[in-house]
Amino acid sequence: MLALAGGALRASLGARALAAGGASLRGYGTTLGVEGDVLTAEVNPFKTHRIDPPSTTVSATKAELLQYFRDLYRLRRMEISADMLYKAKAIRGFCHLYDGQEAVIVGLEAALNHKDSIITSYRDHATHVMRGGTVLEVIAELMGRTKGASKGKGGSMHMYRRQTNFFGGQGIVGAQVPLGAGLALAHQYKGEGGVAVAMYGDGAANQGQIFESFNMAALWDLPCIFVCENNHYGMGTAEWRAAKSPAFYTRGDYMPGMNCDGMDVLAVRQAFAYAKEYAVANGPIVLEMDTYRYHGHSMSDPGSTYRTRDEISSIRQQRDPIEHVRKLLVDNGLAEASELKAIEKEVKAEIDGAIEEAKAAAHPEAKELWTNIYQDDLGMTLRGIESNHKHKYA
Repeated sequence: MLALAGGALRASLGARALAAGGASLRGYGTTLGVEGDVLTAEVNPFKTHRIDPPSTTVSATKAELLQYFRDLYRLRRMEISADMLYKAKAIRGFCHLYDGQEAVIVGLEAALNHKDSIITSYRDHATHVMRGGTVLEVIAELMGRTKGASKGKGGSMHMYRRQTNFFGGQGIVGAQVPLGAGLALAHQYKGEGGVAVAMYGDGAANQGQIFESFNMAALWDLPCIFVCENNHYGMGTAEWRAAKSPAFYTRGDYMPGMNCDGMDVLAVRQAFAYAKEYAVANGPIVLEMDTYRYHGHSMSDPGSTYRTRDEISSIRQQRDPIEHVRKLLVDNGLAEASELKAIEKEVKAEIDGAIEEAKAAAHPEAKELWTNIYQDDLGMTLRGIESNHKHKYA
């Protein structure tokens, strides 16, 4: 009887997973035609809550599509290189990769500008690059070198680029969302028409501080776009097992929300352009990006114990953001396959060069342990590995 009950329970949970949608295989949208160097396509429908959806008909020039391809491939190559460096023990500690989710940040940057603010979680390598940072800054930071984004002292979780209003990756789950509401308040106060983007994952979506941020942002009509990057597994738990309602775009209740195909850069661009226009005029909005990560939650997670390899392979074959743009360009006669191969070759050379330069860079000096902590160290010392070893840094 217990065995039967267990089997029935597993069957029930499996049916619930399918009903919840999970990592859906939407496939690509439909190309409507090409006129000159402008492609027009129909993206997958947007699901909405308390708001009308934007048009699903979008256009992009050849130059834009080539740039999207370059950006997507550059981020993918950077993250795959980080994976190899980690396995070679050139990178230690935490390391959270973004491969599979690249269309979210590329589409976001295609719709917004650097006057708009972004704050995100610890999965932040791609955000730093798309906010104008360099691959070298990311790789060197991961390797703990002085040429890193945070001078080698922050690691995977703490990229930061204040000059383009990227307010960093946050190591505490969900902690960036209230800060994002604060950034939106600053935009409102300044009155310069900018928005703040506060990004979090489905694993953080049940945090109380997120709902507190929703409440304040809605009360004050703050120009904030709350973005749930739903890669469907949190740290390793499927969304339907962790959330009674995994329709995260409806979680704002009294705030409007929208679900978008987060693997299609054109759909993402359309969603963010629409959300910014709404937020500046009316106040906060929730976007849910239906995306997928190919690696595990972090490098310590193999990523295959709570999902099947077939599932990962199917997503790669049917929804990969890079292959989607490649297909749009090649199948519609806007670019030759050889042209895209040349871009890939250039990007590989850039990544390889950044890795070599990062390896050659120095580690932070020991005195950097005190930097940005105390204005005056007051003659303090730091105990070494042995209790009788004292280090004094002027």
